[in-house]
Amino acid sequence: MTASRALKGKTNEAVDGFFPAVAQYLKHTPDGDDDDVELKFNVESALERLEDHLSAVEGDFLCGDQFTLQDCAMAPKLYHMKTGIQAFKNGSIDVKAKFPNVNRYMDKVFGRSSFIDALYPEDVIVWGWGNARK
Repeated sequence: MTASRALKGKTNEAVDGFFPAVAQYLKHTPDGDDDDVELKFNVESALERLEDHLSAVEGDFLCGDQFTLQDCAMAPKLYHMKTGIQAFKNGSIDVKAKFPNVNRYMDKVFGRSSFIDALYPEDVIVWGWGNARK
């Protein structure tokens, strides 16, 4: 069964603006200044929207029990966030503690063979974001 249009629309709302918030936060230097605090807040707000959405959906994925293109699009964004925050922001956002549904979702999608087969090394992500921070 495919996800309803309404659910797909709610999913789009839940993930809208997520990656721009992550990118702005990861690229920002110097770390810890007032702008950095605001950018961190923006990422946490985006994660909160995703957390709320995942808590309302019945199933393991963004649109319920079915893995969709929306999950395919979101998984690498979350992987970049996880890797970048650890590498550049000293693990400043504890997804596991603050956003348990997002953490569970990340574990689920990061464990899929399709994700694992397409995964690139963390050092490539760190290299890319490191260049973006210059």
